[in-house]
Amino acid sequence: MIKILQEMILDFQEAKLKTGIPRQLAIAPVKGKAAICIGVRRCGKSTYMFQLMRKLLDKGVPFQNILCLNFFDDRLHRLQHEGLGVISEAYYGLYPEKKNSETVYCFFDEIQTIPGWEAFIDRLLRTERCEVYLTGSSALLLSKEIATQMRGRALSWEMFPFSFKEFLAGKGIDAVMPLSTKKRLLVQKAFDEFWESGGFPEVLGLERRLRQGIHQEYFNAILFRDLVERHDIPHPKAVSDLAHWLVENTGSLYTINKLTGYLKALGHKVPKASVAEYLAWFEDSYFLFTVRIFDASLRRANANPKKIYCIDHSFVSSVSSGILLNSGHLLESLVFTALRRESKEIYYYRTRSGKEVDFIVVSRERKRSLVQVCESLADAQVKKRELAALEEAMLELKLDTARIITRSEDGEVMLGAGRVEILPAWRFLINGQAV
Repeated sequence: MIKILQEMILDFQEAKLKTGIPRQLAIAPVKGKAAICIGVRRCGKSTYMFQLMRKLLDKGVPFQNILCLNFFDDRLHRLQHEGLGVISEAYYGLYPEKKNSETVYCFFDEIQTIPGWEAFIDRLLRTERCEVYLTGSSALLLSKEIATQMRGRALSWEMFPFSFKEFLAGKGIDAVMPLSTKKRLLVQKAFDEFWESGGFPEVLGLERRLRQGIHQEYFNAILFRDLVERHDIPHPKAVSDLAHWLVENTGSLYTINKLTGYLKALGHKVPKASVAEYLAWFEDSYFLFTVRIFDASLRRANANPKKIYCIDHSFVSSVSSGILLNSGHLLESLVFTALRRESKEIYYYRTRSGKEVDFIVVSRERKRSLVQVCESLADAQVKKRELAALEEAMLELKLDTARIITRSEDGEVMLGAGRVEILPAWRFLINGQAV
């Protein structure tokens, strides 16, 4: 195993780093703590690690001081039995002069696949002169249990597929407001492209058929590697059928009873407890997100239907059959992802009279904001309905501002409760003020 590890270390040091498009994420190392980057499979975590390595190299750090391993590599499967301690043995076997004399920068991709990794990283930080960077596709890396096992020696950052601002940066478009007419037209054209492609780095610029194929490949990898294999699920077809339903119904309400009944109708005898568990695992993989109703009572919130959203709106288009696909729900999914980048506290709101607002977002400063999503307000009745829901919510929550996100319309409306700003999606995405 040591020989294999040494070959992998040397092979990586001879490889050319593919750093891709710079990400708007600033992971800052803290002495004595591992930096953990968490996000859905294929969102760009590994490439971001390469960007960090490039910065180190540009500062004069020798490549030999960088140790990088991807634990999805089949050659590392034996580590599950032999233990992670051989990694240090393999590295310092190559570079014994560096032990305790030079800082070694350790980059470990998807290390959560190996049992006992927490103790290994804890020991590495305590006993070796090193900086440690980890990536993973499981939200369990954020759990209190992991924090306890790491003895506080970890700081976590979430990564999502490309935001629209990152997409623009990759095209060399500077979207700093205010925009000239020419630049606005460029941004709007880019938004149309982003609407089609979504934010997964690998699919950018690909024609539709290829993009769909890659998205479907991601879908299967998430299902079978992140769920079925990781959790040893005995009903993989039930998990697949459930995932398809949830993706196709992004932006829709669901209950565990409804989902269990749906699977039963397909011939799956899966208990409600298992369905709830599958949903939790979908969320753990950053593939799907559940949004509860806003209610001071957690019991009442859990008793109400929940809404489901997918990590990427274009991913939904590629995986769905198209029969149930709703472009308004796709826009809602795009807006949700933008909001989720900035806050984990996102709910939907129902007024006392039963009117619904798509999102109420609570910032870290405990500031509340209302966001309604509507593809178009051209129909007078639709506009009246959306504004009525917002006004009731504003009055009940004592808020004097709210927003409606559309595909292309903008403006503002003054209501008795306050001001409602109408924003086209492209402007909302580049404002950087999701909360």
